[in-house]
Amino acid sequence: MSNQIYSTGLTKVNDTFLPMIENQLVSNGINMDQYSKQCVMNALSSINAALEAKGITFSSQDLDKNNVTTILLNVAALKLNAAASPREVYFQVRNVKVKVEGKDVWKKQIEMGIEGDGNDAILSRFGRNVAQVRPYWLVKDGDEFEYPTFNGLEMTPPKWTPKGKGDVVRVVYPIIFTDDSIQYFISEREDVSKNLVAHIQNNMMNETFGILPTGKTRYDANPEQSKKIAEKKAEYLKKASSLGLGALDDSELQQWISPAWSEFHSREAMIIRKMRNNAVKKIPKEFSNAFVELIHDRASDSEYSTVRDEIAERANREPIDITPEHPVQETEGKQEQESEEKGQHEPDPTGPSTNQTPPVVDKSNKSASTPPTSDDDF
Repeated sequence: MSNQIYSTGLTKVNDTFLPMIENQLVSNGINMDQYSKQCVMNALSSINAALEAKGITFSSQDLDKNNVTTILLNVAALKLNAAASPREVYFQVRNVKVKVEGKDVWKKQIEMGIEGDGNDAILSRFGRNVAQVRPYWLVKDGDEFEYPTFNGLEMTPPKWTPKGKGDVVRVVYPIIFTDDSIQYFISEREDVSKNLVAHIQNNMMNETFGILPTGKTRYDANPEQSKKIAEKKAEYLKKASSLGLGALDDSELQQWISPAWSEFHSREAMIIRKMRNNAVKKIPKEFSNAFVELIHDRASDSEYSTVRDEIAERANREPIDITPEHPVQETEGKQEQESEEKGQHEPDPTGPSTNQTPPVVDKSNKSASTPPTSDDDF
């Protein structure tokens, strides 16, 4: 009986979201084929499981439903299948602050992440002149590996002899293009540290480091407190950057590192996933629709997208009113004429007139043209 209720509830959710997603795609010049619909249905099932794990449902008032629509739109446009094996996309629930009728309210929000196989699927569909994506190489520390060499346009392919020992230190993607040429795209393990720093920065976005009283958020900080928060954040990020992947074992930084990164049973899979993503990102994509390209740019790096959204939301949030010390003259000629008339008819009681007026500097120009820099901008 419970399975029947579950199926009926999920079917109602499908009936609610599917027409909405299809209408938005059609309005942007994209036809929603049967596979896209199946991807949306699989995504809804996966999202439902993530919500149930947190004890909430699609009908919960705590859920940001606008975000669910955006996620499903991404899934349909990019054709990412949550039920594929290995899976192409995953979902998790995060607590975020949103504006509701002008007030800050905490909501549950679905976050989408593209798995390595999802990037492979996107590359196969949208890669520029890509004919075939060959199986990638997982090169371990104990393997024999020679990098490709180049002599002008001639390339000597890389050589790899697997030994099966050690951690994966690089990922190599052999890609066959439509002109029958083969290129090898390589990403290194040490470069994943940049992904980790971005992850830490994203998770400490709302951190106040004890500078503000309990119950206060960074939005309540005055300029001096904001400066201290930014300095503390920069200090931790500098430490994370210097440690590289060693930051995963740093007790001070682990509070901002999710278990998927830090736990021993999952960290290696996460590092390999990031290496695969980094390799695939180097390969040019060609989208026939600008809307799909925009969706890909926002969905391909969830951490970067979150930080950029935060910058866009908070930039120029405090208006600066500046009153010039002296009124600015309309034209330089008029200013000189008034100065000469004053020199002829109204002598300066303090001394001889020089018939010169000091130039007036408009101090508002610099402030108006230069937006305040967010402490999350990097």
